[in-house]
Amino acid sequence: MRLKGLFWIFAVLLLAIWAVISYYVLYTVSIGWFFAVESLIALSMIYLFLFYQRVIKPLHIIGNGMELLKEQDFSSRLGKVGQVEADRVVDVFNRMMEQLKSERLRLREQNHFLDLLINASPMGVVILNLDEEILSVNPAACKILEIRDPEKVVGKTVAGVDSPLAEELARIPMNQSSTIRLNNASVYKCTHSSFIDRGFQHTFYLIEVLTDEVFSAEKKAYEKVIRMIAHEVNNTTAGITSSLDTLESTLRDAEEMEDVRELLRVLIERCYSMSRFITRFADVVRIPEPRRQPCSLNEIVASCERFMENSCHDRAIDIVTELAPGEPVASLDSVLFEQVLVNILKNSAEAIGEGGTIYIHTYAEPIGIEIADTGKGIDKATEAKLFSPFFSTKPNGQGLGLIFIREVLLRHGCRFSLRTYPDGLTRFKIWFDSR
Repeated sequence: MRLKGLFWIFAVLLLAIWAVISYYVLYTVSIGWFFAVESLIALSMIYLFLFYQRVIKPLHIIGNGMELLKEQDFSSRLGKVGQVEADRVVDVFNRMMEQLKSERLRLREQNHFLDLLINASPMGVVILNLDEEILSVNPAACKILEIRDPEKVVGKTVAGVDSPLAEELARIPMNQSSTIRLNNASVYKCTHSSFIDRGFQHTFYLIEVLTDEVFSAEKKAYEKVIRMIAHEVNNTTAGITSSLDTLESTLRDAEEMEDVRELLRVLIERCYSMSRFITRFADVVRIPEPRRQPCSLNEIVASCERFMENSCHDRAIDIVTELAPGEPVASLDSVLFEQVLVNILKNSAEAIGEGGTIYIHTYAEPIGIEIADTGKGIDKATEAKLFSPFFSTKPNGQGLGLIFIREVLLRHGCRFSLRTYPDGLTRFKIWFDSR
């Protein structure tokens, strides 16, 4: 643009100079000289026109092309100027612009496709920027990390997100994967990796939900083991108990055999205890499907509190209830759910031992129950194993109580968590689906 402007300024100045010279020659010199000067002016104009067509215009066209490249306007094209060398440059430029346009459209379609794929993916995807801050999270990651507003976490570090899983993600080394169990029995496979974009490395996390697959595999495994053990133990104890009963009846009239009869009765009772013990394992496998109907949470809590009141009183454990006003109602099987609450209260009482407090809260919005205790608490290493089959922190525990609780709550569509908080209270929280 500057070159074209300078050319026209030069042309105007030249015309002005020739006009002055023509006027001077016309009035001071002969008419022949005047026509000679006019011919020279005409030749100069022709030369200027040819100079513009062959030099200035091609340079102006190329300059416009540079501006289009600078503005990344790949849809425009340059026109030919009628000059072989310049037109070759224009052809090359136009082909380059066509290729750039095609490449941009391809990348735009590819990026759009990847965006749609990431947003629709059941796997959580968290992408970080060069400063290791969150750049974007897909809907699956928002659901897994319980992020209500994705915009509010953009610019934060992963460790800065208020989520137990986010804390675990931040501990995974680069280019490694880890299977994470949370205190709500959820299982995730998390991968920490990176990709290169325009020469810069971006970190990302992939979160795959394995909860259903792990629970299904665990259930198949312990169902098979329990059924096999229950079958063998019950058959064996049934035969032994029958024989011992017969022997005890035979010796009933022999007074000198009272000690032997007492021993036989102990053995019989021990066989029955063994049968009841293995039946408890089998009952976990045979949990019935819940018969759900609208029930008042406050009434269920009050019933469980009365049931546990005497046993807690003997241990000097206080039960403090805070019931939500308005009688929150949830769709549940009252029999199964009362058994869940009783198991949780028993665990809290055993964690306290002697002298302490159990707090029970019900909530109306969202509908839920929280049971907290002042017991010894749960460490991080134990949290990840709490809802695993046959795991127990009790010396004589069978590892079935939390499995039963887990199965019943999952069949009710509940969300739940069990952990010890910084204030020292261990809280078992249960939320009902609001739908």
